[in-house]
Amino acid sequence: MYNKRLTCFLAACCLLTGSLPVLAQSTRKKINFDNDWKFHLGHAADTLKDFNYTTANSLHKSGNTWQTPMDARFNDSNWRSLQLPHDWVVELPFENSLNAHVMSHGYKPVGGLYPQNSIGWYRKKFTLNRTDSGQRFVLQFDGVFRDSRVWVNGIYLGNNFSGYIGMSYDITDYVYFNRPNIVVVRADASQYEGWFYEGAGIYRHAWLQQYNNLHIPEDGIFVHTKEQGSNAAVAAAIKVSNRNYSATDGTVYNYITDREGRLLIQSPEQSFSLPVNGSAVIQQSLLLNNPVLWSVETPYLYRLVTVVKSGGKELDRVTTRFGIRTITFDKDSGLYVNGKNVKVKGVNCHQDHAGVGSALPDYLQYYRIRLLKEMGVNAYRASHNPPTPELLDACDSLGMLVMDETRQLNSGHEYMNQFERMLLRDRNHPSIFMWSIGNEEGWIHTNSIGRRIAQSMLAKQQELDPTRTSTYAADVANVFTGVNEVIPIRGFNYRVPGVDPYHRDHPHQPIIGTEMGSTVTTRGIYVKDSINCYVPDQDITFPWWADRAETWWSQAAERPFWMGGFVWTGFDYRGEPTPYQWPNINSHFGIMDMCGFPKNIYYYYQSWWADKDVLHISPHWNWSGRTPSQKGGAGDTIDVWVNSNAQQVELFLNGKSLGKKEMQPNRHLQWKVLYKPGIVKAIGYRNGKKIQTQVETTDDAWQVVLTPDQTTLTADGKDATVINVTVKDKKGREVPNAGHLIQFAVQGNGAIIGVGNGDPSSHEPDKYLTGQWQRRLFNGKCQLILQAGTAAGDITVEASANGLQKATLTIQSHQ
Repeated sequence: MYNKRLTCFLAACCLLTGSLPVLAQSTRKKINFDNDWKFHLGHAADTLKDFNYTTANSLHKSGNTWQTPMDARFNDSNWRSLQLPHDWVVELPFENSLNAHVMSHGYKPVGGLYPQNSIGWYRKKFTLNRTDSGQRFVLQFDGVFRDSRVWVNGIYLGNNFSGYIGMSYDITDYVYFNRPNIVVVRADASQYEGWFYEGAGIYRHAWLQQYNNLHIPEDGIFVHTKEQGSNAAVAAAIKVSNRNYSATDGTVYNYITDREGRLLIQSPEQSFSLPVNGSAVIQQSLLLNNPVLWSVETPYLYRLVTVVKSGGKELDRVTTRFGIRTITFDKDSGLYVNGKNVKVKGVNCHQDHAGVGSALPDYLQYYRIRLLKEMGVNAYRASHNPPTPELLDACDSLGMLVMDETRQLNSGHEYMNQFERMLLRDRNHPSIFMWSIGNEEGWIHTNSIGRRIAQSMLAKQQELDPTRTSTYAADVANVFTGVNEVIPIRGFNYRVPGVDPYHRDHPHQPIIGTEMGSTVTTRGIYVKDSINCYVPDQDITFPWWADRAETWWSQAAERPFWMGGFVWTGFDYRGEPTPYQWPNINSHFGIMDMCGFPKNIYYYYQSWWADKDVLHISPHWNWSGRTPSQKGGAGDTIDVWVNSNAQQVELFLNGKSLGKKEMQPNRHLQWKVLYKPGIVKAIGYRNGKKIQTQVETTDDAWQVVLTPDQTTLTADGKDATVINVTVKDKKGREVPNAGHLIQFAVQGNGAIIGVGNGDPSSHEPDKYLTGQWQRRLFNGKCQLILQAGTAAGDITVEASANGLQKATLTIQSHQ
């Protein structure tokens, strides 16, 4: 995969075992800018309701902001106070509408038909110290949905069309010292980029970057590695910029630490000379002996520390996490990581979660990746847009391969610029094993226009990251013309019957399933219900263009040339309601629901993807009214599914064997069982080891139970935890079909920021801005997300329901 020679090793590189270099600390600061914002909805069709905003305020005279939110004298006392990340769409009620924008975005009233809900204004005051005068100040937004405009002290900074890739603005010339500064953001969500829930607002982090005029610019470091026997060459390309008003000389050097911070190796200082507004890219390379390799199983991360000096004084210092691994592809046997053949067991995911919409706290990124890894997932496709940076950090840290995808196949200035920003931002992440240049561009992807666009984008990718390759997600079968003529890795969206013929006709191209499966299921439902918009929770129902899980995976698993694929999808997501419309408000595609609660299909994938014993019975065994009647009725037969990686499974009802069956690889087992209350038990044998599980008829619910993901939080106002809610009977058995309304109360320095239950037809609020939080159980489960405050101390969560014992949980919060 490495098609450029690394630079020559610096002769003076040597292994160091002492302490880190001691120098005056650089002035670089990365200041979190999430707190103390003011927010108010504007109006897309009424200038007066949009706070007198017109384009002319930004164009005819700099600083002309009279009677607008950009004016320092503007009174925002009646605006709502909040902290970022923030998504205002998740706060809106649901509304039945035939408008495509509203339907595809989960029936939230946003877009052209709802101008009163489609503009969001944000204001923030901040103060800089006079002692920092002479530094550079850059305002950075990781993601604003969408079409954002930004001002500082009434000066218009610019516009970011994209809702997914961030933008930075140098505000050095416009700031005051020792007096308030005003930053204003206007987000316009009246148009949309995707056909799925996108949210609206400053839904990712904001930062204030401060550094010297001689500095490493944003995304100015590219570090990549190559194994050399038992060692690894670490190549670093460092861009240094000079924004001083005179030419400047300096030096740059790098050193590498392990994840505990121990110094491993350091380069000599390398000199440079830059003219006014000049920049240069300095190449350095260091050799690590016997490095620990990054992989899905052992995601080891090193740190490259880059230091810029001038006049003997340190002026800038940037730390870059990186991993050492090799990624190669073979047309006959697929993907290799560090020389080991790896089958891609992946999922596609959008970026929203129950309760919080698109504004996820960082903790939730790690939580969701952990849930996927527990299922056996080893790869994540960011569908269909650049992800939040913290998602990639989670994949680096936890061990998850990533297919990073740009929003649109388009080589025009706007979208090529978005693609370039994504490449520069993300290319140091070891988790990224492949780029995707687009998805299902059906109007152009089989003609010469699509081919030429793809060639331009592939050239840009090779320019900025020659260490990786790209794919394109094509929803066509055995079609070669267009994008597929030039794409290095052939991506298949569905069209499973076309894979074998394509490989036969074009054996030179490696093949990956970019979208596979798409079984639609509703957690805990076992009959089709077109009134409430539910489908059975088994691998049964799928759209005409898709396949059952067992269909695609059994074929991919048995073909070495097919490197695996990405299921559509890992989690349900708001919007794109399938297979129903209203009152259905989100997709049913997920292997897990919007809260991350597993559906039964989860255990099919876990059986064949995870390296552990799996034995799971479905459905539950609470079927009141379906037993044999006293008048001689036969009762109902229940279709019992067993998902397992055991070679043999025997099923029992109340101790009586219902027969033993052999498990075929990548398949499941079924029994028809006449319902009687009691216990259904499965006993499996895997590699000579006995494993067992059971489902049991329960009594009525008696007590609410709270189960936190973590019980200790950092009191920084940002850390969070998921608390799952169930109910149990007096014998401690979870009641799987309970539907109680649960009410929540919180005491201490913490707050609930969202609730959900995974019901794809629920119109209950995800947010309760008044603080009166509640949520109904859906098939025995619901969820709340608790965020820590800024002061240490216990946080007490109480959950209650009529007629049930309440639950109380204490979360510790530490500085």
